Amino acid sequence: MGDPKKPKKKYSSPKMPWRIDTLSSELQLLGAYGLRNKRELWKAKTILSKIRGQARLLLAMSESERKAREGILLRKLLRYGFVREGSTLDDILNLTVEDILERRLQTIVWRKGLAKSPYQARQFIVHGHIVMKDRVVRRPGMFVMVDEEGSIRLREDSPLKVVLESQRG
Repeated sequence: MGDPKKPKKKYSSPKMPWRIDTLSSELQLLGAYGLRNKRELWKAKTILSKIRGQARLLLAMSESERKAREGILLRKLLRYGFVREGSTLDDILNLTVEDILERRLQTIVWRKGLAKSPYQARQFIVHGHIVMKDRVVRRPGMFVMVDEEGSIRLREDSPLKVVLESQRG
């Protein structure tokens, strides 16, 4: 057992982090999705790796055993919006890190038009201006389920609501 005060690492860093193509692609993703540091990107890559690993394990199983487990995995990924209805294991294997990053709260707030940039969306979330299902959320890296996506909005008593409505109207 490890020290309870030191949490387990939730990501794995690249094996060759100083290659120019790795550096440039990571930097481009950091800017496009407004990530704070590369650790957030590595977490998304690790989640993608685990999902794809589960799909590869399912492909190696016998047909009868695979059917039940495949349905469970597809339903979970469908709830989070990583895949669409009627997807197969091949669609899971074709997922990219961008598909994972698109389901973060920060990205969804920005795409809904509640913020002008992903960086502003992050600031709104951290400062407590965003509400999901009548609860203030302060974690920009949180993955949003499809059924929760419609309940994301600005907090009613937020001073930003008045400012944004005056700019629109």
